[in-house]
Amino acid sequence: MKNFNRRDLCIALSALAAVGSQASESQAQARTKDVLSKSKAWTFDELPVKPNENGGASRAVVQGVLATGEPVEVHETTLAPGKMPHPPHKHRHSEFLFIREGQLDYINDGKPERVGPGSVVFTASNVMHGLKNVGTTPANYFVIAIGWADEKGPA
Repeated sequence: MKNFNRRDLCIALSALAAVGSQASESQAQARTKDVLSKSKAWTFDELPVKPNENGGASRAVVQGVLATGEPVEVHETTLAPGKMPHPPHKHRHSEFLFIREGQLDYINDGKPERVGPGSVVFTASNVMHGLKNVGTTPANYFVIAIGWADEKGPA
């Protein structure tokens, strides 16, 4: 499988074309829970960068509710060699990860699975999972989280 780049991500997300913004064009809009009813494109350079304590960084893309009712959150993460973004955990929402660069162990219910550039990972709701950069270079991946974070549903 070829390396996954930003253009490939845009194509892969075409089914989520509704992940647009009716809110302000500002970066603050990336953290709202507004209904995402208009299409929008983001350039990589305009995504707000947040350094992580583990030496990596993340870029928020969008968070909101699709017009069909499903919450969605998209972000990009860079993970330093030998690091984990956080300890293994589980949550109500489901996630897709699109691996762009690096070698990672995806910990799927306690069992590691090696993934690299071009790999796609799906984590089902309430499954214990984690991620570790097992390579010698930074790893980079996009996360698409779909669904409510807890049983309460919308806040």
